[in-house]
Amino acid sequence: MAQSTMSRALRHDILVAVLAGMLLQLLGGCANIRITDPARTATEQFLLSEAAVKAVEPLSFDALHGRRVFVDPTYFAPAEKDFVLGELRAKLLTSGVQIVGKREDAEIILEVRSGSVGIDRYESLLGIPSIVVPSGASSAASGTPTTTLITPEIALTKKIEQVSFASISYVAYWADTGEVLASFGPSLGRAYREDW
Repeated sequence: MAQSTMSRALRHDILVAVLAGMLLQLLGGCANIRITDPARTATEQFLLSEAAVKAVEPLSFDALHGRRVFVDPTYFAPAEKDFVLGELRAKLLTSGVQIVGKREDAEIILEVRSGSVGIDRYESLLGIPSIVVPSGASSAASGTPTTTLITPEIALTKKIEQVSFASISYVAYWADTGEVLASFGPSLGRAYREDW
């Protein structure tokens, strides 16, 4: 009887341990959160789009009002051209221009070009900049991993300024004769961000 009671107590302890283990497994599960970062930060995107809006704003399309126009972006090379061209198309549409998708359906060809679309960054520091101290070449030659020492930056004051630029111009000409109807630009837009 003592053996039966002991085996019953042992079975009970094992069952409790198994159930506790299963409960911990359920409660202690893992979760993964997928984090993605775009190639450009939101600040960079905002600066570029704001400069594009300011560059397109003064463009005048009065001579194209009511006409069928094909927008030719062949000479518009910046990497950020999609937003700038989208802003230009919106301005054309709100100016009463009819945009067509095929060159042969157009009365007027509108060639768009740009001097640049980008961001300049300026930094100034009053203090001690971060210094990178590479390890010796002998450790790299021996095949052992090299370590690099990077000292922290000690800034009394630090200023980071970003200035975005967008430049846009166009020439519009009759599709059948090639005679110039209108020309505008370059129009320059700027946007700023300053951090201390």
